[in-house]
Amino acid sequence: MKPIQVGLLGIGVVGSGTFNVLKRNQEEIKRRAGRGIEITMVADLNVARAQELVGPDVTVVNDARAVIANPDIDIVIELIGGYGIAKALVLEAIAAGKHVVTANKALLAVHGTEIFAAASAKGVMVAFEAAVAGGIPIIKALREGLTANRIQWVAGIINGTTNFILSEMRDKGLDFGVVLKEAQRLGYAEADPTFDIEGVDAAHKATLMSAIAFGIPVQFDKAYVEGITKLGAADIKYAEQLGYRIKLLGITKRVANGVELRVHPCLIPAKRLIANVEGAMNAVVVQGDAVGTTLYYGKGAGSEPTASAVIADLVDITRLESADPLHRVPHLAFQPNAMSDLAVLPMSEVVTSYYLRLRVADETGVLAKVTGILAESGISIDAVLQREADEVAGNSGVPQTDVIILTHDCVEAKMNAAIAHMQALPSVLEPITRIRKEELA
Repeated sequence: MKPIQVGLLGIGVVGSGTFNVLKRNQEEIKRRAGRGIEITMVADLNVARAQELVGPDVTVVNDARAVIANPDIDIVIELIGGYGIAKALVLEAIAAGKHVVTANKALLAVHGTEIFAAASAKGVMVAFEAAVAGGIPIIKALREGLTANRIQWVAGIINGTTNFILSEMRDKGLDFGVVLKEAQRLGYAEADPTFDIEGVDAAHKATLMSAIAFGIPVQFDKAYVEGITKLGAADIKYAEQLGYRIKLLGITKRVANGVELRVHPCLIPAKRLIANVEGAMNAVVVQGDAVGTTLYYGKGAGSEPTASAVIADLVDITRLESADPLHRVPHLAFQPNAMSDLAVLPMSEVVTSYYLRLRVADETGVLAKVTGILAESGISIDAVLQREADEVAGNSGVPQTDVIILTHDCVEAKMNAAIAHMQALPSVLEPITRIRKEELA
C-alpha cells in the first residue's frame, strides 16, 4: 500500500525530532500502522537549514499554505505554535480535507471548540497527544484507556520548567528569583518565562484534560491560574517540616455543583508518589470510580519525547483514515451531541484546605487574635507551627516571627474574607502567604 504522505509545518526542536524518529523507526512504525508514513514536504522560514535537516528527498518550502494546497499530502503536522497564524493554517488544512496533528496546547485550549467542530463537519481528525505532557500518553489514557470510568479528578505536574525550579528551591534552599536565573542559564526556562512561571502553560494543558475527562467544551477563559512567582524558600522549608512538598498542579475535579479547573501551587503529602516527581519531569494522577488511582509519569517536553506523541497520532490517523468518521474516537472522548454543560466553578466556590504563613510581631496575644478570626469565620485549624522570634528585630524595632497554620477544608470565599481580616491586624507585618493544600487521597 502507498505510504501516507505527511506535510510538516515548522521544523524546530519537535519537528526535527519527529522527522528523525519517524525515519529511524520507519519499519517498526509501518508494522504497527499497516502502511508507511513519510514526511514528504516541509514548510519553514529557514529553507536552507530545513533542507539540511531533511535531506534532498523532501520538498522544502517557505510557505505553509503550499503544503496545505498539495493534493498528495494526507496529514498536516502543525508545530508552529501560538494562537495567530497557526489557527488560520489548521482551519485551512481542515477545510482542504487534511487530517491535522498538533502539539499546540495554547491554540486548542482557546480555540479548540471551533477547530473540533470544523474537523467533525469535514470528516477529518485533529490529534493532539503531544499538546499535554510531552511523551506521556495521557490524552489516549483519558480518552480511550479509562473510557469505562466516571473520572472523578485529574491532578498533574504538567510544566517541567516550574517543577525544575521548585525542585531546586527545595534542594538548595534558594529563593525563586535565584533559581529562575539558573533555570534560564541551563535552558530549562525561556528568556521570557512568563507562560511557564505564571501557570498559563499548565492551564492550557489542564483545560484540555478537563474537557476530555468530563465531556465539557474547552474553556480556558474559566480556568483559575496562579503561578509560582510569590513562593519563597521559607515556604518550601516549612512545608517540608510539616510533611509536605510544594508543586504547581493543574487540577480538575467533578464536584456536586460543577467542575473545578485550576492551576496553582499546592502542598501535597510527601508520601504521595507525585510529590516525589523532581526536576523537569511531568506526572499526572487520574482518579476513576472503577480503576481507582492511576499515575502517568515521564518526560513532558524535549525533541524526541514529544516526537513520540506526534508519531503516535500519525499512526492512529493512518489506522483510522479509511474508517467512517462516525466510528472514530471523538476528539474530546464523548460524542459531540452528548457533551455536558456542567459549569466551571469560579475559584471563590472551590473547597480545599490551606497553608497560611503570617509574618507577625512577636507579641503576646497575636496568635489568639489570628486563630480567633479563623474561628469566627468558621474555619477549622488542623495544625499550628510558631517559629522562634528572629534574633534581629525588624524595621519596627519589634522582634518578628513566622506563624504557620494548616486548615481543614473550607470554601475559598470564606478564606478570602478571613485573610483580609487577619491582614488588617497591626501585628501582621507582611502580606499573608496562602497556599492551597491537596491530599490527593
